[in-house]
Amino acid sequence: MEKITVWTKQHKAVLETLEREGRYVAKRQFVEYENEDCAPLVLEVYDWLVKNGPNASQKPQDADYPVWVSFSREGTYLPQEHSVMLELSLDPKLITPIHVAKWGMILNYSYIPKDIEDAKRHQKLLQDYHTSDTQAYMSRFYPEIKREIIASWDRLFDDNIEVNSNQKYGTIWEIRKEWITNVIR
Repeated sequence: MEKITVWTKQHKAVLETLEREGRYVAKRQFVEYENEDCAPLVLEVYDWLVKNGPNASQKPQDADYPVWVSFSREGTYLPQEHSVMLELSLDPKLITPIHVAKWGMILNYSYIPKDIEDAKRHQKLLQDYHTSDTQAYMSRFYPEIKREIIASWDRLFDDNIEVNSNQKYGTIWEIRKEWITNVIR
């Protein structure tokens, strides 16, 4: 089986967990800590990702969320005081590719259009209701628009739907110590 190299920036406590236990899975409290005041908003879309991702069936029972990886070292931010960059070698089947621009749209509670005409139709809908995607999503006054926004998020995994660039990150359900080929501090 051919392996690929990916990189992930993690808090140094993750490396300590890997050295001690041989395995790391992302827990809800870590995502809450990392995102501080924005945590409830971020966790809402992470919960959607966990339930709707194509590799959802591979999720270990003890993992709350996936771990993000980059397909290029440059795509991983430089380590900071309390972080490390882990270089991993693993089976590509373990990775769920995530389109960066589409994921950004989801983080902003935006609609992912299937094409230009669909984008125009959706924009007209928002104009007719004098609202935005974010307002419609956050408010209880636009349940139909909110359902449409959430339904569009399935396009995250459709490579035929193009949005801006084709840059992708990936997610994996766990990091295993034996996958680490380099630690950059």
